[in-house]
Amino acid sequence: MEDVSGGTVLALAGVLLGTLGTLIGQHLATRVESRRHQWERTATERGERKEAIMHFLGSAQRIELVLDSRNLGLPAADTSDEEALHALWLAKKAVELVCSPGTARAAQDYAEALHVRMRDGTAGASLSAKRERRHTFMEAARGELGSSGGTGRP
Repeated sequence: MEDVSGGTVLALAGVLLGTLGTLIGQHLATRVESRRHQWERTATERGERKEAIMHFLGSAQRIELVLDSRNLGLPAADTSDEEALHALWLAKKAVELVCSPGTARAAQDYAEALHVRMRDGTAGASLSAKRERRHTFMEAARGELGSSGGTGRP
């Protein structure tokens, strides 16, 4: 009779160890899946932020091109000033939607500086304000995307 009890106990112990192993395996698999999902979500959000920042910079660059052309006395590009400003402000709103408040504020300030220069001409005081605000936006964008602020680059 003891042989049957010992065998039963060993069988139950095996079932218990098997169940415990399964539960631990499921827990670890769930943790790995959760981390993978979090990583994918973070990568997707970073991609959205990068796309909004690049779109804003593209719109700002079009305004800068118009301003440079004016400053050099060259004929204006094909797009109207109003269209260029509209594209800039629309791109700024995308930055507001997906980026941090600090980056959104820097985009707002840079867009305002460009807007003032487009409307008022190329006054020297607004040029330095535009440069400062562009620099501030670029630093905020680097921080937003997790890039270093110039260290480690040639």
